[in-house]
Amino acid sequence: MTQKTAVVLFNLGGPDSLPAVQPFLFNLFKDPAIIRLPNPFRWLLAKLISTRRAPVAQEIYAKMGGRSPILPQTEAQAKALEAALGGNFRVFIAMRYWHPFSDQTAKAVKDWGAERVVLLPLYPQFSTTTTASSFSDWTRAAKDAGLSAPTASIGCYSDEAGFVAAQTDLLRQALPAAEAKGPVRILFSAHGLPKKVVTDGDPYQMQVERSVTAILKQLNRPELDSSICYQSRVGPLEWIGPATDAEITQAAKDGRSIVVVPVAFVSEHSETLVELDIEYAELAQHNGAASYIRVPTVGIQPDFIAGLAGLVRGAAFDGRTRCGTGPRPCGNDWRRCACVA
Repeated sequence: MTQKTAVVLFNLGGPDSLPAVQPFLFNLFKDPAIIRLPNPFRWLLAKLISTRRAPVAQEIYAKMGGRSPILPQTEAQAKALEAALGGNFRVFIAMRYWHPFSDQTAKAVKDWGAERVVLLPLYPQFSTTTTASSFSDWTRAAKDAGLSAPTASIGCYSDEAGFVAAQTDLLRQALPAAEAKGPVRILFSAHGLPKKVVTDGDPYQMQVERSVTAILKQLNRPELDSSICYQSRVGPLEWIGPATDAEITQAAKDGRSIVVVPVAFVSEHSETLVELDIEYAELAQHNGAASYIRVPTVGIQPDFIAGLAGLVRGAAFDGRTRCGTGPRPCGNDWRRCACVA
């Protein structure tokens, strides 16, 4: 690969200080992929929700030192991926709701003189609320920056071999301590979505299930009890379930040793470090769980980084948008993707 290839890692982003919490939340809720209302109603609702939720969210981020760790974790992943790719690859970061935004990154990619671009979301499972939102924002930012280099994107990698191997290895390492305390129940926890988003065709839930199936197959412990659940519900809408907190409560009452796997997150942030590690650990203890162990996110696990590098090389080689579950390219229509069919 002799062309200068920019790899753009997408992630959610997070506030870098307590005063940044409210504007970060506002950016999140004003995204039309999150609140599906026309402006000015979406803008007004985002302002209302972010203002009301900011004090509670600031308490959460205060428990993490007053800022989100997601940017430094993503920077570590970018560094590891760039080392794995070598050659004429350079890895950039674009966050959806806080700095560095796509506008800043698109300009940096153009200034570097990229001859081709590969877009890589740090979301293993595709959703219109995450991956599609990031791709749409990048398209706008690249156009505004005058960046016209040929661009390919990786839509998902829900059962890509490296991701599955890394997650399975971390789970396998956690099991002995849990099994020493009693019968184990593995809870694969993913961020939830409103049920309407899924019934409208979003493939996220299906891909979470695909990830879990692949991990359990590689783990090869069919005697273990496990289930999939969803966390972080907000608002009055009906969300997909079952809810992680309800599953933890039930597992604790059943006397199980609970092992929680954050199957849809690849870096640590408030939903793992606070919601899972503090709030749900207390819930498990309160309800009498034999033990509670949370498996780390895959982070910079070598298998995970190697898997991402393989996906990037494939996309850069043929210049086509693709998913990680098969060789068929997606084009620009996620509904035609092999990961959805």
